[in-house]
Amino acid sequence: MPTAAQKKDFDYRVTHHTMVHEQMSRFFTGFRRDAHPMAVMCGCVGALSAFYHDSTDITDPHQRMVASLRMIAKMPTLAAMAYKYHIGQPFVYPQNDLDYASNFLRMCFAVPCEEYVVNPVLARAMDRIFILHADHEQNASTSTVRLACSSGANPFACIAAGIPCLWGPAHGGANEAALNMHSIPTPQRAFHRWC
Repeated sequence: MPTAAQKKDFDYRVTHHTMVHEQMSRFFTGFRRDAHPMAVMCGCVGALSAFYHDSTDITDPHQRMVASLRMIAKMPTLAAMAYKYHIGQPFVYPQNDLDYASNFLRMCFAVPCEEYVVNPVLARAMDRIFILHADHEQNASTSTVRLACSSGANPFACIAAGIPCLWGPAHGGANEAALNMHSIPTPQRAFHRWC
């Protein structure tokens, strides 16, 4: 486990890499509004490889760390942008004074016309969900990323390779089931969400 100082430094560096290049917003307009979120994420994460050429040498520990920090930081921003694009709302920029989970919730659900206050219970639940996803060991999508990385490819492109594998229903089905819950009537959706 990291020391308190190491964790503080890590949190700071992740928080200050959450912005994506402004040109990334143009990528979203190339997708149909009703495009599948995983298709959008695959394309946009892969596009990051066109923006970051200073952290592609995976044999250099410093460059590996920079690429890792950028990916951890930018993934929630891109996911929130994909969601906002899908529902037809403007993108919400990250806010550096919020923690990781709270920032993600704000980017997904805030709108420019009113103040958004993050519910701490939801932020804590989202934080736990992120931890469970990060701690699920080596599955099919992780193996796919590692296989792509073994060729020395751009780290962002390698992560993009794992997204379609995660998309597949044979990956366990949980991710796709969660995405498909919008078709369940609201009371049932609420029930399933808490079960």
